[in-house]
Order: sequence, then C-alpha cells, then structure tokens
Amino acid sequence: MRRIFENKKIVGIYNDYFDYLKITFLVLLIIGLVLSFFFSPSDYLQGEVVRIMYVHVPSSWLALMIFSAMSVFSLISLIFRFRIFTIFTKSLAPIGFTFSLISIFTGSLWGQPTWGTFWTWDARLTSMMLLVLLYIFYILSWVVIKNIFTADKISSLIAVFGLANIPLIKFSVIWWNTLHQPASIKFLEESTIHESMLAPLMFMFIAFACFSLMVFLIRFKVESFKLKILREKS
Repeated sequence: MRRIFENKKIVGIYNDYFDYLKITFLVLLIIGLVLSFFFSPSDYLQGEVVRIMYVHVPSSWLALMIFSAMSVFSLISLIFRFRIFTIFTKSLAPIGFTFSLISIFTGSLWGQPTWGTFWTWDARLTSMMLLVLLYIFYILSWVVIKNIFTADKISSLIAVFGLANIPLIKFSVIWWNTLHQPASIKFLEESTIHESMLAPLMFMFIAFACFSLMVFLIRFKVESFKLKILREKS
C-alpha cells in the first residue's frame, strides 16, 4: 500500500483528479446555495425555515448511506479478511459521524419553529440518535482497543449489527405515528416535492457527496499508513 502512494505517476494522477474534484464540489455547492436561497420558494406553511432542508436532508441521506456502506465493507472484512475494506470503513466513519451530527442539529433547528420543540423522542429522531451512537462506538473501538485485530473485529461487528437500524430510520415514519413528515422524494412512487425545491436539493446532495469523497481520499491515504505502522509494531 505504501509503495502505491510513493509511486510518482500515481501520486500525480491522484493530485490531478483531486483538484478536479475540488472544483466540482465548489461549483455544485455555489449553484446549490444560489438555488436554495434565491430561486427556491418558501413553503406555504413553514415559510423561510424550510430552507434548512437543503442541508438537513442531504446530510441525513449521506449519514445513512455511509453507514450502510460501512456495514457492507465490514461484513466483507469479517468473512474474507480483505483488510483494504477495513481501511475503507475506518476512513468513512468520521465522515458519516459528522453528517449524522449535522442532521441532528439542523433537524432540531427545523423542528423548533415547525413542531414547537427542538427535540422529541419519537421513532425517527430516536433511531437517528442511535445512528450517532453507533458511529461513536465504532470510532471509539479503534481508540480504546489497542490490539488492531481485536479492534478490527469489534468495530466490524458494530457496523454489521448496526445495519439493522437503517430500515428503522427509513420506515419509522410509516410504521409508527411520529411528528416527522413522510418522505417527499420517492423512487417507486410519484414524489410530492416540487421541481423548484428538488433541483437545489439534488445539487446540495451531490456537492456534499463530492466533499465526502474528497475527505475519504485523504483519510484513506492516512489510514493506510497508520495501519501499516500499527502492524509493524504489533
């Protein structure tokens, strides 16, 4: 792994694509913000506060997607012992954790004027808080457990068993009576969100996804070196 990153040709390609990714992120973010603040209409019930959606929803999507990917990578690592998937998962965890915190924080800001409270222990919010805790447990397992093989196994089990929480978050508004509104964007049915709101939402989501990829590439490089050093010491 270290030889790969020391290859000048590969490093050059890596830096070039990283620069393109940064430019793409900035362009998408600017377009998304302009559409969100100046072209997207206010909601007839929520007013201007609905604009929190353009940060809250993409952050929530990415928090769920990243943990789902971590669960799949962890399962592959447990079964086939492909350590590169462990590096994938370790690199993704802080990114997903950050987006889960943003989701909780922006959701609280959105909930106060909409529901009259910053927080309520309904099914959607409780399961989302559980996701935050799962991210914390995963990250702490690598910090607290000194043996890298034990840490790898424990963290992988946390990610795999934590996957059961993802459907709870997704379908909680359908299975239980919650304050949280049902999904407005549907893949199998007609979406209930207007195009003027959908466009900035998608631009912000893709921009956040590009940012996630940028951070992932940086962390993947760092975690590869760290794992190599820890293996040499153990």
